[in-house]
Amino acid sequence: MAEDRAQETPETPEGDEPIKQRKNGLYPAVSDELAASMKSGWADTEQRDLEPIAQAPHTARRRAALSARFPGERLVIPAGNLRTRSNDTEYPFRASSEYVHLTGDQTHDAVLVLEPTATGHEATAYLLPRSDRENGEFWLDGQGELWVGRRHSLAEGAQLLGIPCEDVRTLPERLAAATGPVRVVRGQDAGIEAALTDKVTAERDEEFKAFLSELRLVKDEWEIGELQNAVDSTVRGFEDVVKVLDRAEATSERYIEGTFFLRARVEGNDVGYGSICAAGPHATTLHWVRNDGPVRSGELLLLDAGVETTTLYTADVTRTLPVSGTYTDLQRRIYDAVYEAQEAGIAAVRPGAKYRDFHDAAQRVLATRLVEWGLVEGPVERVLELGLQRRWTLHGTGHMLGLDVHDCAQARTESYVDGTLEPGMVLTVEPGLYFQADDLTVPAEYRGIGVRIEDDILVTEDGNRNLSAALPRRSADVEAWMRDLRA
Repeated sequence: MAEDRAQETPETPEGDEPIKQRKNGLYPAVSDELAASMKSGWADTEQRDLEPIAQAPHTARRRAALSARFPGERLVIPAGNLRTRSNDTEYPFRASSEYVHLTGDQTHDAVLVLEPTATGHEATAYLLPRSDRENGEFWLDGQGELWVGRRHSLAEGAQLLGIPCEDVRTLPERLAAATGPVRVVRGQDAGIEAALTDKVTAERDEEFKAFLSELRLVKDEWEIGELQNAVDSTVRGFEDVVKVLDRAEATSERYIEGTFFLRARVEGNDVGYGSICAAGPHATTLHWVRNDGPVRSGELLLLDAGVETTTLYTADVTRTLPVSGTYTDLQRRIYDAVYEAQEAGIAAVRPGAKYRDFHDAAQRVLATRLVEWGLVEGPVERVLELGLQRRWTLHGTGHMLGLDVHDCAQARTESYVDGTLEPGMVLTVEPGLYFQADDLTVPAEYRGIGVRIEDDILVTEDGNRNLSAALPRRSADVEAWMRDLRA
């Protein structure tokens, strides 16, 4: 990794911040002659005929809904800043979902501001402009153009986003001088929050964040298309994994993780969350992301993974696969019970249904099977009333899906888990059974078996559509699918 940025910079224009330099670089200074050379001789690369991004009409509608909800108030939505991974290297940047949903932009340090007007709000995206060639920032600063790539100019940003763009470095001073009510999305940009410290309240900002979460509950056609793209790539990622299970057996769960990640990076932005590549007893750990265990024939692989598109919408799919290609009798019994529960849950997803209905339907099936197997004392109504099945089912049966894998998480309870399903909502249905390796309340042969099946379900006008239906779910179909892929 290149590291020889200069220790000293050319004289910067008055008022500019000095360019941050890495200690112990090999060049002690920049000569006047070199500084002069670097200022000139560069072609004009301004892009003047850019088309608006595909989501621009949709982001405009979302901003209009936001404006209508908070008339007369200044609204501030930051994208967030780079986060240090170690020393002077940063984690890959991922803009806040609130900012992306309202702009379509993904650049760090950016801020969307809705200024109140007599008729609503005027939206402005405050962005970092192209890195400065006069003061040497473009080649001397660690985030300069020659180090990390070209940024769009403010004029280009305006063409792409469909709203005016201004220099974000002027924003803190403007906000500090602002008057009137202000709301901000907290936790993304400490500098912006500091500028507003005497103008905002936690209660008002919490209400603001809840509304922004609820604004994402119902997806538009463009968002549904992006989620379908995410799912389609995820299906191909699962196929990739099945084809290399023999190599995973020779190495570890890491081979599975890396295989799926390759698909995510080639066809999307990243994985939408840490892939769960849980083989054998690791399948009983709900969020097993260490992925450093062995993969053994005769055991199950619980693969919970999702591709995040370049527009940051993510899939979330789980399949529990027999590493050998064939389920044992006990594995099949447990798997088929989870499949039956998922079928009941999916059937309960329809417009007008209570959000909780699909969870209740799936849990009833699992409780019934646990009673039948003699693992818990019935009747089933008693088990459900006391929640006794939760020893082995553990988690809720699903969640909203979108820009976040657990989307809309800050929505009000009455709008989410106590709410009603509407067309355009997308949620997961993912029942599971998990028998821990040290659970002495179940027969020994159950211990260390974990099964989850998860699909991404769109609520339609007349029912639902399984976005991930291309991946087989029935145990016999899973075996046939694996056999065909391995052939």
